[in-house]
Amino acid sequence: MITVSNVGLQFGKRVLFQDVNLKFNPGNCYGIIGANGAGKSTFLKILTGDQDPTNGTIIFGKGERLSVLKQDHFEFDESTVLNTVLMGHTVLWAIMQEKETLYSKSDFSDADGLRVGELETHFAEMDGWNAENEAATLLSGLGIKDDMQHKLMKELSGKEKVRVLLAQALFGKPDNLLLDEPTNDLDLDTVSWLENYLSNFENTVLVVSHDRHFLDSICTHTVDIDFSRISMFSGNYSFWYESSQLALRQQQNQNKKAEEKKKELLEFIARFSANVAKSKQTTSRKKMIEKLNIEEIKPSSRKYPGIIFKPDREPGNRILEVTNLSKRIEGEIIFKDVNFTIEKDEKVIFLSRDPRAMTALFEIINGKMEPESGNFEWGVTITKAYLPLDNSSFFETDLSLIDWLAQFSDDTLEVYLRGFLGRMLFSGEEVYKKANVLSGGEKVRCMISRMMLKDANVLVLDTPTNHLDLESIQAFNNDLQRFPGIVLMSSHDHEFIETVCNRIIELTPNGTIDKKMEYDEYISDDNIKELREKLYAKKAKH
Repeated sequence: MITVSNVGLQFGKRVLFQDVNLKFNPGNCYGIIGANGAGKSTFLKILTGDQDPTNGTIIFGKGERLSVLKQDHFEFDESTVLNTVLMGHTVLWAIMQEKETLYSKSDFSDADGLRVGELETHFAEMDGWNAENEAATLLSGLGIKDDMQHKLMKELSGKEKVRVLLAQALFGKPDNLLLDEPTNDLDLDTVSWLENYLSNFENTVLVVSHDRHFLDSICTHTVDIDFSRISMFSGNYSFWYESSQLALRQQQNQNKKAEEKKKELLEFIARFSANVAKSKQTTSRKKMIEKLNIEEIKPSSRKYPGIIFKPDREPGNRILEVTNLSKRIEGEIIFKDVNFTIEKDEKVIFLSRDPRAMTALFEIINGKMEPESGNFEWGVTITKAYLPLDNSSFFETDLSLIDWLAQFSDDTLEVYLRGFLGRMLFSGEEVYKKANVLSGGEKVRCMISRMMLKDANVLVLDTPTNHLDLESIQAFNNDLQRFPGIVLMSSHDHEFIETVCNRIIELTPNGTIDKKMEYDEYISDDNIKELREKLYAKKAKH
C-alpha cells in the first residue's frame, strides 16, 4: 500500500501538480496517464524517493518492499544476468552475499556459525532456495533463455538488457511495483506474457505506458495528471478516454438539459460495465470496476493532433505484387520466398520475431534497399507515403520547420504549410524551431505532416507509434480506421493492429504465414501457433 498525502511539486513558478491525496491499495493496478511533460515519470520518482516533493509525504505499508524498473542499462554490466535479477530483492541478495562470505572464511568461528544460522533462517523464510529458479523462469518468460543467463550483462544488447531489468523489477513479488514504460523494446509475444503476469499479480502496481492495450489489460484504475492535479478514476484507459470524450461533447453542447446529460452518462457507464462483464479476462485482477459515478467523468485538457489522410485518387485493382522476395542481413536469412498480392481495401500488419524483417521489406518495396532475390511491382494508380523506422537522416539540417516541410510540397506558401504543421500541434513561433533540435515525438509528427502532404492512397508505416504520446497514438489510430486507402504496417501496438488491420502476413526465415483474420484470433489459434513454432525452429538448423 502507498499513501500519498498533500503532495505537490513546483519548479520555480511552474506548478507541476499540487494537493495530491491518493491511496494505492494491494490487488489493484494503476495506469498513470498524462500529456508529455505533465509529470508522469516525475511522480514515480517522488514515490521512489529519487525526487523530493515541494511539500507532502509518501508512506508505505509497514515492512513493505518497493521494486522499480531501472532505467540505467549499464549499472549491472559486470554482473551476470541471473545475479542481476536476484539483486532486485535487495534484502535477499544481501543475505546471500553475507552467507557466501562467511562460508568462504578459512577461520570460521563459533560466532560465524551463529550468524550463518540466523541468515539461513531468514533465507528459508524468504523462499531463498527457489530464488534462482524463479529468476530463471522470469527471464525465460521475457525471452532471455538459459544459455544467456550466465553471461555478463555487458555482453547483452540494449533490448536484452531491458528485459533483464524488467525481470529484476518483478523478482520476488514485491509489495509495491513501479514500472515506467515496461513494454518499450518488447515484442508482441513478450508484451502478452507480461500482461498475463501482471494481471495475476496480487500486490500494488503503478505503471506508466503509451500502450493502450497493455493498460486496458492490466489496469483496474486510471490516474490522470491534468490541470496541475492528479486524479484517480475506476476503470482502465479505454473507459477514461471514452468518458472524457463524452464529457467534452456534453460540455460543448450547452443546450442539452442536465437530465439528458445524466441519462447519457448513466447509459455510457452501463455499456462499459457490460463490456467488462463480457470480457475474455477472467482473473480477479481484471475486475476493473469497483464503482463508477457520474461526478468522476470530466473532459480532459489534452490536445489531440489532427491526423487526416485524404487520398487524391482511388487505387485501381492492381496494388502491389511481391514475388519470391528474400533478404539476408549480416549473412542471416531474415525472410525468404515471400509471395503476396495486396488487394483493394486491405490494411495489412506484417509480423516477425525479427523486427529487421519488416523494416527490410518496407525499405525494399520503397526502393531504398535491394533484395537478395525476387521482385515487386506497384500498380500504376498507386501513390505512396512512407513512414520509415529511422527518420534521423531527414533532420540533419538547421532548417526551420516551415522550410523543412516546404522541401516536400509543391505549394510553399507559409499559410499552407502552417496548416499541416498546426494539425500536428506546431503553432505560433514553434514553426520556426530548427529541425535538428526536435525530440523523437516531434520528429514523428513532422514526418506525419510530410505524409499528409502527399495525398497518398497507400500508407507504408514502420512502427508508427514509436516516440508518440497517447494522444497522438489515439488520433493516428482513429484516422487509420477511417482511411479509405491501403495500409501496410508493422507495429508493437496491439490495439493499433486489432482495430486497423484485416490481414496478417508473418515473415519468417522459412516462408510466410498469410491470413485474413483479426489479430486476436490469429494469436490465439493453436494451429497457427504450431505452424509459427515450426517455421522459426528451422532457423536454428541452418
